[in-house]
Amino acid sequence: MTGDRGGASSTPGTAGARGGPLAHRAFRWLLAARTTSILGNSVAPIALAFAVLDLTGSAADLGLVVAARSIANVAVLLLGGVIADRLPRDVVLVGASLAAAATQAVVAALVITGAATIPLLVVLSVLNGAVAAVSLPAAAALVPETVPSALLRPANALLRLGLSTGGILGASAGAGLVAVVGPGWGLAVDAAGFAVAGALFARLRLPAAARPVSEGGGPTTVLADLREGWHEFTRRSWVWIVVAQFAVLNAAFVGATTVLGPVVADESFGRAAWGLVVAAQTVGLAVGALVALRWRPRRALAVGVGLMAVTAVPVATLGLAPALPVLVAAFLLGGVALEIFAISWDQSLQTRIPREALARVYSYDMVGSFVAIPLGEILVGPAAHVFGARSTLVACALVIVLATTAALSAPSVRRLRADVPDAAVREASAA
Repeated sequence: MTGDRGGASSTPGTAGARGGPLAHRAFRWLLAARTTSILGNSVAPIALAFAVLDLTGSAADLGLVVAARSIANVAVLLLGGVIADRLPRDVVLVGASLAAAATQAVVAALVITGAATIPLLVVLSVLNGAVAAVSLPAAAALVPETVPSALLRPANALLRLGLSTGGILGASAGAGLVAVVGPGWGLAVDAAGFAVAGALFARLRLPAAARPVSEGGGPTTVLADLREGWHEFTRRSWVWIVVAQFAVLNAAFVGATTVLGPVVADESFGRAAWGLVVAAQTVGLAVGALVALRWRPRRALAVGVGLMAVTAVPVATLGLAPALPVLVAAFLLGGVALEIFAISWDQSLQTRIPREALARVYSYDMVGSFVAIPLGEILVGPAAHVFGARSTLVACALVIVLATTAALSAPSVRRLRADVPDAAVREASAA
């Protein structure tokens, strides 16, 4: 077990909450770093998708490239959670940001110079996915170290609002950049965003974490850390039920929108307009964050889980009514639902999981949520060739609704209260 790293979040109640999250220096740097990172990174999926389509014109090749990143991400996530619970999380994020900048810079150079090939893009996607797997648990678990517990919901909402705003600007500018000068320069912007984010993460300067120790007083092993994280993950049924929901939901949603979305765009309303559709979802995320700042339902997790059925709407619309105005409205609505869920989920984990195990629980959450994404990305292309894009997209929408219904039927999900943290977490925070 690690000791409390202290800092702004060492007091679990309302002490230190005056002035809101922005009154805390560490949180301001975290907000700036994550917003900058997403500003560049939101360009990458659009740029990479059209880079592959320019190279081969194949939806199957595009699915292979994006799936390679997802597979590497899932494979390394558990190790990333251990690293984030053992080392200073701000230091982990600096290193991961610089590594991501390097991998994306190489991809950009290959695309700009015309030297890119599918095998090279697959290899670089694997490297980029591995780097992201180290940074994701660290970033998610860092929030309670920058603000008091009483400010977690507004802090998460502000972070998500920053990510959404960066995504809106990045996706809109990225689509125009790809249409005017090509996808390689969009990838170069992504690399620059990661480099700047690394410099901003370096400004956090949080107290160093105590290294995990075994019962005998020596350092714990990676396997022991993973077992402890698994125990924290499985002992709360609402955690693994929602993660199982997202294993199915993400495979359907990401496969449909990441692989078939650009294909539908190329065949109908155009590449630049697809950027507007993606940006509309990001606008929805921003709206959802603003709603979450004001709306604090007692059973926030149940509300968020139920709202995930709304994400079937943009997927079905891609198949049934791929007209730009309808798609913009559908993706905006889906973004609102996604964001309200995400903020409720983060609040639920951060108020109920002991802080010293939080990154590992997030890593199990991410593995479970992401594990089926490569399968969805790989299968939707061939399925569209056999059954047609329309039928495949409608089937994906139906899968999303069924997965959400199953999760919401669990009593532990419906009854979880946002204002009653686990006793174990109260004790750990007070220690």
